Formats: sequence, C-alpha cells, structure tokens
Amino acid sequence: MESADLRVFQMVAREGSVTKAAGRLGYVQSNITARIQQLESELQTVLFFRHNRGMSLTSNGKTLLAYADKIVGLLDEAVLAMSSSAEPSGPLLIGSTQTAAAVRLPKLLAFYYEQHSNVQLSLTTGHSQFLIEKVLRYELDGAFIGCSYTHPDLQSIPAYEEELVVAAGPHTANLIEALMKPILVFSPGCSYRDVLEQWLQSIGTPHPVIMEFGMLEAIIGGVSAGLGISLMPKAVTQKHEAEGLIRTFAIPQPYRFIKTEFITRKDAFVSSSLNALIGMIPGDSGA
Repeated sequence: MESADLRVFQMVAREGSVTKAAGRLGYVQSNITARIQQLESELQTVLFFRHNRGMSLTSNGKTLLAYADKIVGLLDEAVLAMSSSAEPSGPLLIGSTQTAAAVRLPKLLAFYYEQHSNVQLSLTTGHSQFLIEKVLRYELDGAFIGCSYTHPDLQSIPAYEEELVVAAGPHTANLIEALMKPILVFSPGCSYRDVLEQWLQSIGTPHPVIMEFGMLEAIIGGVSAGLGISLMPKAVTQKHEAEGLIRTFAIPQPYRFIKTEFITRKDAFVSSSLNALIGMIPGDSGA
C-alpha cells in the first residue's frame, strides 16, 4: 500500500466522485479508478458503494479513511518537521468560527503577520464540529472553536470567554416578544445554536421555527430586519446595537458565558510558526 494511493483514496472519499478527485489532484480519471481498484484488490474488500450520485464509503472504507488520515497526516508532519526552522515561516493553516474570525482574530492575526511576515497564513471558517474534524484529520494546524471540548487526540488552551446575548430587531419590546420569533442560526454543529436550543428547552419554550444561514452577516441582517432572533457573543452585537440596528437581551446562567478555545492535535508537530501564534493567544480574559 503506497502513500500516494492513500492520498487518492482520501480525495475520492472527500469528494464522493472520481471526476472531482481527478480534478483536485490533477490526474486523469482512469488513473484514479485504477488506484482505487488496486487498493480494493490488495485489501480484498470493497471500499466504495458506486451509485448515480457518485461514490460513498462502505464500513470498511470508513475504517481505512480513519487510518489514511493518520498516516498521510503524519507523513506531512514529518516533512514539516524536517524543513522547520527556528524562524517562523512557511504555511500555517488555522481554522475559526465565523464569530471569532469577525471580532477576535483580525487584531491578533494582523499583529502576528507584522511580526512574522514569512508565514503564509490561511484561515478557514466554519462551525465548531466542522473545525474539530478538520484538526483531527490533520487538515488544519489548529482551530478556534466556540466551546470547551475533550477528545483523546486533541489538546486545547483557553483563548477568549464570550458573553452571549439574544439579538433581536430594534423594535422588539422585551425578551418574551423576542422568543416568539423564528431563530436564525448556522447549520447543526454550531456551538451558539446548541446553547440557544438547550436554553429554550430548559425554559419550556415550544420548538421554534429555525432558519439556517451560512454567513454571520446574513444572520445579523435578518435580525436587524425583524425576521427573527439569534444568540451570539456580545462582542459581535455591540456595534450594531450602538447604531440602533438591533436590540439585545441577557440570558441567565449557566448559558450566559461560553469559552472560545484553541485546539491542536496532541501528536502534531508544533512548528515555530504555530508556536508563535499560540504564544500570542491572550487566554480567557476576553481582551
């Protein structure tokens, strides 16, 4: 089993299609197909279900993917370790929730780049569960997630503590009126959505109408237009509330505060670039 075959297998598994995988890898489709068939022959098992919508993993395929992520990730880590220098440089792949990326990270990353301009910094945004999976698959060096999280392969450090508030339209009279409106949220896996749903359930609020949005700006726009409410960090809402675009309401403990943590894999090589970023993370002061 060659590492190149595992990389091909990984890409087909991610894309769910030989055609898309070939395009991402720059290979001809017949090469991709032959490599997958060779893997299946070597392992004497079927790795993919073939259907009209593309390809999906069998149970054995899912097992192999878990090992492939580890093997390919460790190979990439080895290359990084061999090429690493004391001076931060090279690629640094960081993930973040959209709210942290919008409010907390601009100053941090600007200061980081000012100090270490030889680092090719890349930022991927998404909800916390998406980012956790990316780190576990070695696809990100680290990520800022909107919750406390424990996993045997991950380690975390506190980054920020956020106060959460209910954001509603500017003419909303009170919290009771706000809770009668639809809730505007990201897709499942978003920590703020989880907290909001847990709180509403705890106070016996009937299951609300849920509207899913892909962008923070779209949620804020919907809230300000009176379409519905959302739960988000106070640091995100302050400017909009000062401008009269939204109104916010406090929520009780234990739902009121949530930690943003920075996670990395325990077994990952900590490059000088990543170590420098970790050294700049302010801790849970909320500063």
